[in-house]
Amino acid sequence: MFTWRERLEPTGDRYGVEWAVTDRHGGSSLAPFASFNLGAHVGDLEEAVSTNRHRLAHELGLRVADLRLMDQQHGSAVALTPATSGAGEEGVPAADALVTGSTDEALVVLVADCVPLLLVDRTEGLAAAVHAGRPGLVAGVVPAAVQALRDLGATQLEAVVGPSVCPRCYEVPAALRDQAAAVVASAVSVSRSGTPAVDVAAGVVQQLADSDLDVSVRWLPGCTREREDLYSYRRDGRTGRFAGVVRLLPPERVA
Repeated sequence: MFTWRERLEPTGDRYGVEWAVTDRHGGSSLAPFASFNLGAHVGDLEEAVSTNRHRLAHELGLRVADLRLMDQQHGSAVALTPATSGAGEEGVPAADALVTGSTDEALVVLVADCVPLLLVDRTEGLAAAVHAGRPGLVAGVVPAAVQALRDLGATQLEAVVGPSVCPRCYEVPAALRDQAAAVVASAVSVSRSGTPAVDVAAGVVQQLADSDLDVSVRWLPGCTREREDLYSYRRDGRTGRFAGVVRLLPPERVA
């Protein structure tokens, strides 16, 4: 169910966090979505996706209605919760970043090659989940999410950059590489055959480093196209979605 998971307990006035990146094991979906597909938009059976989301929520000690998802657009729109509805309902926002200050919900970003980015400010009690593919990187979704957190009072962020397609496996036309380069130079790369490529994760890390906030970054290893335990659209075409998940834990304030 998880390729990475961590829980940092709250201490005093400092919030805790539970965050994770799922894999494709331990679910109910049949091939080609086998088995822990969390995406309801890919053609999988509705009941299989629902069961998988219930399992994820149960692991986090939440109800499935407490999972906050996005209608991801490959843009830079940021939505604030809890003004969204539960998973699969009409109120799910069209956005590529979700921001919350609530400890009663988990933010979920769905990916199958794009970068799942998780952010927390454990002093102010703020969290974000960000969907950053090449179009979103160019559109500025990462700076937009950081700015939204800053506007709410964030000053110091911890970031987890989840697995995504590596530049060896992400060949693109030269024009698209140059478009990314014009926004963040570190995204320029070459594929394993020496053709133009984009390193989206490197671009995300650079945009975090370029922000005005103090950001500590953890970059999880792994290429989605090369790892069979993760979904990859570029490898398989019709496939499922794995998730980056983040939940704030309330501080132990003394009354």
